[in-house]
Amino acid sequence: MKKIILTICILFPVLFLNAQDLKKYDRGSFIKGKDSIYYRVLFPENFNPDQKYPIVFFLHGSGERGSDNASQLVHGGKLFLRNDIRKNFPAIIVFPQCPQNDYWANVNIEKNANGKRTFSFVEGGKPTKIMHALQGMIKDFLKKPYVNKDQVYVGGLSMGAMGTYELLRRERRKFAAAIAICGGDNTNNIKKYRKIPLWIFHGAKDDIVDPALSMAIAERLKSIGGEVKFTLYPNANHNSWDNAFAEPELLSWLFSHKK
Repeated sequence: MKKIILTICILFPVLFLNAQDLKKYDRGSFIKGKDSIYYRVLFPENFNPDQKYPIVFFLHGSGERGSDNASQLVHGGKLFLRNDIRKNFPAIIVFPQCPQNDYWANVNIEKNANGKRTFSFVEGGKPTKIMHALQGMIKDFLKKPYVNKDQVYVGGLSMGAMGTYELLRRERRKFAAAIAICGGDNTNNIKKYRKIPLWIFHGAKDDIVDPALSMAIAERLKSIGGEVKFTLYPNANHNSWDNAFAEPELLSWLFSHKK
């Protein structure tokens, strides 16, 4: 019994500190006309509004949808809080949140006879309600005098990676580079963002989003001369973001690109 109590006493401060660290992300919202979107934003240490900083927009997966303006930090939030990353890559990090009843990308989702989900991505088409709000939020951020417009990046995982591809084709002139983890898109849309450097990740054993979707995008981009990196993790399932976040060159690759 003493050992159990000791373990709890040791773990509790660690969990508490992690929760406290996420509070370093300020709460914010963008509301204009019919558009509304909530987000969390992390400013660099010793932030100076007279300087210009890179900005990263990160889109969460479907499991983190909601209205608490907190769940979107579950995957990736702690990455940008690491001391070494804050020191070596001072940047503004924005995690917007998608409502429970919406989706970043314009995609049709069905289940086959085996209960596995299939994704049919729209070619062109109007943005979803939250995508439209996201576009407005990004435009608003880029008006800030402390944002370096030559270093604007986007990344996402699962539904967020699908949203990343869609955002790239809708706002391709804004972004210097992007990362997409276990996502997908209609390959006919690729020509619209072929000039944007992309690092694509997927788990070979992913039973939620077929890795063939990422493979098709990477192969198509390579065939038309796009700058693309593709990393397939042979033993990873859907949570390949754990592997991607552990890539030592992830952020140095991202921030090395400028418009």
